[in-house]
Amino acid sequence: MSLRPLLDALATDIATDVGLVTRLVTGSSLGTDLSGLNTTQKGSLVAALNELLQRVNDAAASGGAVIDDSTARTSTVYSSSKVVDVVTTAIAQVTAGAPGALDTLDELAAALGDDPNFAASITTALANRLRLDDTQTLTEAQRAQGRANLGAVASADVGDTTSSLVAVYRAAKS
Repeated sequence: MSLRPLLDALATDIATDVGLVTRLVTGSSLGTDLSGLNTTQKGSLVAALNELLQRVNDAAASGGAVIDDSTARTSTVYSSSKVVDVVTTAIAQVTAGAPGALDTLDELAAALGDDPNFAASITTALANRLRLDDTQTLTEAQRAQGRANLGAVASADVGDTTSSLVAVYRAAKS
């Protein structure tokens, strides 16, 4: 298999993953299993966080809530250390062990050149590469650039490769 389909597949996979993470964060429905959340809103992370905010606001308005780290209920809240543990675990699950330099949407966007059409851009860039596994239709400018990059000369510069050099030699001798 050539490198092009492998790179196309990689670009598509990366774009798909970035799209999924983006939709998860922005609240679009993904069909992703969020059933492990202890909220009634499981359609998206944003909806679940909004539900949590409402619970916190309701608790604050009624004088607070009892801290209970063992069971999630609407009448109790986790301690700050338990919240940190839950959030850290959720982040680890979303990032699936990504390296530190690629574990936020901003870092992923920066790694992709902040290009919202990354997959299309990569596919276009790959299409502009000189293929070695198949024929290509190139403009004269593209051919000239390719020859310059390879340090090659055009066939017009070489001349007729089918002419008999022996005949040329003999004609020059006489």
